[in-house]
Amino acid sequence: MKKIILLPGLFFLLSWMAPAKEYTLLSPDHQITMKIRVGNRVTFEVLRNGKQVVSSPGISMTVDGVVIPVENARVKKVLHARRDEILHPVVPVKNAAIRNQYNEITLKFRGIYDIIFRVYNDGAAYRFALHQPGSVEVDNETARLVFPEGTYAFYPREESFFSHNERSYIHLDLRDILPGDLASLPALFEVPDGPDVLLTESDLNDYPGMWIMGTGKDEITVTFPKYPEKTAQIKDRNVKPVKRADYLAKTLGERTFPWRVMIIAPQAKDLLENEMVYKLAAPLKLKDPSWIKPGLVAWDWWNALNVYGVDFKSGVNTKTYKYFIDFASANGIPYIILDEGWYKLGNLLDINPDVNIEELVRYGKEKQVGLILWVVWKTLDDQMEKALDQFERWGIKGIKVDFMQRDDQWMVDFYRKVARETAKRHMLVDFHGAYKPSGLRREYPNVISREGVKGMEWNKWSKEITPVHNVTIPFIRMTAGPMDYTPGAMVNAHQRNFLVSFDRPMSMTTRVHQLAMYVVYESPLQMLADNPSNYLREPVCLKYLSHMPVTWDETHALAGEVGKFVVVARRKGDTWYIGAMNGDGSRTVKVDLSFLPQGTYQAEIFRDGVNADRYAQDYKKIQTMIHSDRKLTVYMADGGGWVGILRKK
Repeated sequence: MKKIILLPGLFFLLSWMAPAKEYTLLSPDHQITMKIRVGNRVTFEVLRNGKQVVSSPGISMTVDGVVIPVENARVKKVLHARRDEILHPVVPVKNAAIRNQYNEITLKFRGIYDIIFRVYNDGAAYRFALHQPGSVEVDNETARLVFPEGTYAFYPREESFFSHNERSYIHLDLRDILPGDLASLPALFEVPDGPDVLLTESDLNDYPGMWIMGTGKDEITVTFPKYPEKTAQIKDRNVKPVKRADYLAKTLGERTFPWRVMIIAPQAKDLLENEMVYKLAAPLKLKDPSWIKPGLVAWDWWNALNVYGVDFKSGVNTKTYKYFIDFASANGIPYIILDEGWYKLGNLLDINPDVNIEELVRYGKEKQVGLILWVVWKTLDDQMEKALDQFERWGIKGIKVDFMQRDDQWMVDFYRKVARETAKRHMLVDFHGAYKPSGLRREYPNVISREGVKGMEWNKWSKEITPVHNVTIPFIRMTAGPMDYTPGAMVNAHQRNFLVSFDRPMSMTTRVHQLAMYVVYESPLQMLADNPSNYLREPVCLKYLSHMPVTWDETHALAGEVGKFVVVARRKGDTWYIGAMNGDGSRTVKVDLSFLPQGTYQAEIFRDGVNADRYAQDYKKIQTMIHSDRKLTVYMADGGGWVGILRKK
């Protein structure tokens, strides 16, 4: 179904308040109200069922030295619209069909600018638009967002704009976040006795990413990295701005700007189903995306190539990668990654003599396994055409681009350039050292996944990847889009037994907690981070992992609390997968199965073993019958998990 209707006022109430004018925008289900006031400045408030959840005492942009909206701005025209359509993403991360239903109002001001407001049943958003010939200089963009007294935040605190955006989410009273205390997005705000509000952005294009700062009050302000005028390169990968311009962006004067997104979740679990970032993004740019193939990936770097029981010296060499290809082929895994070491740093065309890329591509093609190559972004940028042309001649299926660590206008444009140039050559892209997803994957679905998350690699050098962290990120970072956390550890330990080891890493979880990540965590290029030898030693787990889908036809969030636990159900074809992950302490959760089509199901269940509280690798696999009218009792150990695969009889 698809309806686009311009309305004179059926869904939009318009009233006047001297001296300000007020415009009231309702969500399609009438539960969310957005009140916009135009007077000395443009302000808004967002309410759910009559209760205010967030407001702004002023939003503005400064363009070519002029602040818009100008003081006491006048609206010359108001456009109302609604849309109700079904989107079918090329790469279905949560759902194969997404209902895109919203109401919208565009305020066209005297001058050359508009402000567009949009309300969904699960959130609200706004954006600026300009209508000026030629180019403009955006000097600044401002907004203050005020929350009810007593609001707490899950705050991804940052030291500077130069960051991998791999953060822990610190739970703070909003008033304890000091002025100038910087954070990246997305960030989550817990309104007392009310819904959660997740702040992020979408349709980021030719413009810097949005960040936030504390104020020491019940509000935050937005901020942006200014354009990098001068950078300094440190070795082959770290290119740090050392001087910034006094503007955010030089850009076209006829354009829309990114959406400022406020996702509203009555329950925390609703965040797991939200697709506003995707829905607000620009539509598909590719004429024929049929070549894009999501899939599992056997990865080398996390496990330090620690294969064993073989007759060759393992390392960054052709024999080791052929072993990875054999492993992937035998288990139906479509890709392997060659991470750092396959080329001499600083030159993508100077190949490690121990690695025969052409032979590996030939061998992989014979075994139906494609190669993905890790690259440092700066080297790629310096050699983009020559390197990508060479990769295309070889038959490379994708690239993993790393160490960008910025989202100023220049770097945001670089992402789009990579997406465009790889799409021309039918290559996938996985961005690491990356900022949050902001909708690019809808335009260029070959941008298949990205990092921008504190993932399992941190186990190699820290004790920060705790079970609590693992059940926090699905509600916050993953709401923005796929996250390349890189799960799959086969060596598992509880916090008291966990050891940091760069070359022999482990997880601070139970085994089933790791297995459940393949249901809970979204990444259409999902990694198997451990080494093939460890997986071959665990045939039951390997069979489960190698048959896991990486895209989904339908998603239901069943239960969860941020930092405590999460339970998600997903459907692929006729099979349902339920994944549960736990934070600290043992936990029993009742799971309502009423979302299932009526009937009896054959269930394959992985659960924490009776001794999983002492030995994290202890698990039990059982087969049983389950009826859709019952409630499931899910027990999870400390840092544990649970997985069910249900097939209708």
